[in-house]
Amino acid sequence: MTEPTAAEGEREPGDVFAERRDKLARLREQGVDPFPHAYERRVRSGLVRERHAGLEAGEETEISYRLAGRLTARRGQGKAAFLDLLDADGAIQLHARADALGADSLERLVRLDLGDLVGVEGTAFKTRRGELSLALTGWTLLAKSLRPPPDKFHGLRDTETRYRRRELDLIANASSRALFVKRARAVSAVREALDADGFLEVETPILQPLYGGALARPFTTHHNALDRDLYLRIATELYLKRLIVGGLERVYELGKDFRNEGVSPKHNPEFTMIEWYEAYADYGDAAARIENLVAAVAERVNGSTELVAGEATIDLAPPWRRVGMREEIAVRTGVDILEHRGRDELAAAVDFETDPAWGWAKLVDELFSRAVEPSLIEPTFVMDYPVELSPFAKGHRSEPCLVERHEAYIGGIEISNAFSELNDPDEQRRRFEAQAAEIARGDAEAHPYDELYVQALEQGMPPTAGVGLGIDRLVMILTGSPSLREVVLFPAMRD
Repeated sequence: MTEPTAAEGEREPGDVFAERRDKLARLREQGVDPFPHAYERRVRSGLVRERHAGLEAGEETEISYRLAGRLTARRGQGKAAFLDLLDADGAIQLHARADALGADSLERLVRLDLGDLVGVEGTAFKTRRGELSLALTGWTLLAKSLRPPPDKFHGLRDTETRYRRRELDLIANASSRALFVKRARAVSAVREALDADGFLEVETPILQPLYGGALARPFTTHHNALDRDLYLRIATELYLKRLIVGGLERVYELGKDFRNEGVSPKHNPEFTMIEWYEAYADYGDAAARIENLVAAVAERVNGSTELVAGEATIDLAPPWRRVGMREEIAVRTGVDILEHRGRDELAAAVDFETDPAWGWAKLVDELFSRAVEPSLIEPTFVMDYPVELSPFAKGHRSEPCLVERHEAYIGGIEISNAFSELNDPDEQRRRFEAQAAEIARGDAEAHPYDELYVQALEQGMPPTAGVGLGIDRLVMILTGSPSLREVVLFPAMRD
């Protein structure tokens, strides 16, 4: 049996689909179950490679294995054929011979379509060319593929198809499979680091009666039984700090947040965030924990704290650089934001067009994003933000117009946001009232007033450090990916 010719790839998809359906019907007529329930006692190809890495070319064993996976290639004809089987650990070569399987069984095997899922049994050996293979003694069809796989020679390269049909991307591209394995390991490493430091993982509501914890627009839904509107959470912050009030001194939550905002290489409306809160700590403690955690995750995922960001090689090992927000804006633009405290005054000082709905805080944020963010390649904490930008951060202990807040940047991308958390209920109430004024100005991202949260603070919250760390962006950095869509299995797409 030879490899399918180019003519098969040139046929209309409907023709190929019909031909595969015909094969499915013939299998059933022959009494073959094309979709059996299970395949027991199988191992993965990585175990075979690990155990037999030292085999010499041409060396055979009598050690038998059961593997299962997808057929991705076949070569040969007559009384013998080579096939490639793909499982979660990668591809392994199969050697099928008529004298081992029987002529009829071999013929049925090589007539299977590429993309079909099979279970195989055979002994490990290395070919004369040194390729580890399995000499088949038996096989079973596990699932009939009714659609052809992506082109096995060129892979799946169309970016939009890769995002919309991630299953095809994972079948065709080993690099995509490896990336999402790294993502899973990064998430595990983050959890392990916090668990080891005595943090408790908790779960708080995704559907919330009042959104909060960030400056963002929410998604709104309606609960029929309660007959009320609810919001998909934009952050877990306020619920987690209520747990700090309740005496759970170190808590974290890793899960999905949702913000009704634009889509870009750094933004997806649904994203994965971890937030942690630590009683009796401040934003300096938070910075140390962030840089140590990120370095540990990099070691776990990549085996090193060094990585490439664009054309730069950077090191994630602590300590990271620390710069003041006010000072860094002044260095890059010549504008001292604290000397331009009025909205119109600051708008006149910047060199870009501004929206009349933007307040002073929004202008500062836009100025920083344009002038400073792209230059923050080395791991950097940007420290001490204006109070108007940070409704939940504690006032700076020596700078009256600032708060104790920092954001961490790597490769020009913000990965975390952290505060010495505001725990004065009266000041928090004033901050909410100031945000209400911004809402009245037309700022759709300003924070709504949350009386229940203020009442929780009135119970007494200890000094607390809080952190939000973006998992998607961290994985972008660790894998050198140019877009968040590369590291999210199913990113949001237009119709």
